[in-house]
Amino acid sequence: MRTTLDLPEKLLEEAMKTSHIKTKTKVIITALQELIRKSKISELKKFKGKVDLAIDLDVIRGRQCRY
Repeated sequence: MRTTLDLPEKLLEEAMKTSHIKTKTKVIITALQELIRKSKISELKKFKGKVDLAIDLDVIRGRQCRY
């Protein structure tokens, strides 16, 4: 989708320099993806300590205790 944006040039240049991304389009796409990712993580953090899972990771991963 083609969109016209009025972005601060210095901000865009700094984002490109910091992320080592060479195109404006790619840096904007990356920024949007990161925003979405952080939002999803924030939503998941609300469940911290509220879900009790009786899971034995050693059994799930097929590990055997050597002791």
